[in-house]
Amino acid sequence: MMVKREKKGGEDRFKWPFGPRNYILFAIGLIVIVAGYISLSAGSITVAPVLLVLGYCVLIPLSIIIKGKAEMSDAEDVAAETQAQV
Repeated sequence: MMVKREKKGGEDRFKWPFGPRNYILFAIGLIVIVAGYISLSAGSITVAPVLLVLGYCVLIPLSIIIKGKAEMSDAEDVAAETQAQV
């Protein structure tokens, strides 16, 4: 993942690589993990591990891996520039 800097008006602008979709998936992952720990404290030995594995091994990594719309449009711009140079 690459952090992008844009120059606008002579100053560097930091462009965050995560979009709203990433934050929503991350929040859902945290909620699932908290629900897993709550069910674990209640004594569940079947639902709690499933929720914890789903949160830690699926949702949190997925929120990091998935690209936002802004990154996809940047990738398309880079591809267009590459095609123009060829």
